[in-house]
Amino acid sequence: MSHTLPSLYISHGSPMTALEPGAAGAFWARLGPAIDAAFCRPKAILAVSAHSLTREPVLLAAPRHEAVHDFGGFPQALFDLRYPAAGAPALAQRVQALLKDAGVPVHVVDEGGLDHGIWTPLRSMYPDGDVPILPLAWPPNWTPAQLLQLGHALQPLAGEGVLVMGSGAITHNLRLFAGGARTLEAPEREESAAFRGWFHQQAQAADWAALTDYRRQAPHAAFMHPTDEHLLPWFVAAGAAGDAPTGLRLHDSVTFGHMGMDVYAFGPEAPRLAQALDTASAPA
Repeated sequence: MSHTLPSLYISHGSPMTALEPGAAGAFWARLGPAIDAAFCRPKAILAVSAHSLTREPVLLAAPRHEAVHDFGGFPQALFDLRYPAAGAPALAQRVQALLKDAGVPVHVVDEGGLDHGIWTPLRSMYPDGDVPILPLAWPPNWTPAQLLQLGHALQPLAGEGVLVMGSGAITHNLRLFAGGARTLEAPEREESAAFRGWFHQQAQAADWAALTDYRRQAPHAAFMHPTDEHLLPWFVAAGAAGDAPTGLRLHDSVTFGHMGMDVYAFGPEAPRLAQALDTASAPA
């Protein structure tokens, strides 16, 4: 069985997805077993989240991680959730070497902790917390092209059984909550649908000139991403799949009418993962 893994971008949505999983949470619960079935369980996960940001790349190489509740104003039940998981100090040394060889500045610290962009989907994908995790914090002022190159330096990990996972949100404008809480199942805004559709089309076509210039070319880009940090991990995950990869959308749904929950896979093995997901969801 192949150990060469596709890389992933997961839209993690609201922290409440951990308590109210909806369609995206149900998909995540199938995603982990599908990865295991198609490729064997990952030896480790390198996680690049929109909520772990630094001035230069930093690897959190603690031997053990706990869930960080990096949010406020939610029910106590959410703060009671835990996700203890092993760290990956040895992998940190490997990643540091790859990034240095590519001329990417990188630091390694023996601190740990998983922000909610990491532990929320992984609680569904691997509920036992038995896959070691290495968070990679990154600079949010880097361009999509720079982050593609960061991801490209990580490409050898796919053949070493390491899952590169970007976590963010395909659309992310929290200002839209300011006018009052929308219902979880609210109809999608046309701006969200247009942006997600454009991104899907360009990813299928591997139009990287357009994708890296999405801020100017995508419809409603500034409206759906007033700041970039939730979309930029998409480019790290894409870069980890090699030169000009096609982005295969594995899941698309929307919560609150504007928060896209799309999941993408990248690399030559992405269709195998899609097939495993289809097989798992097919009626017996």
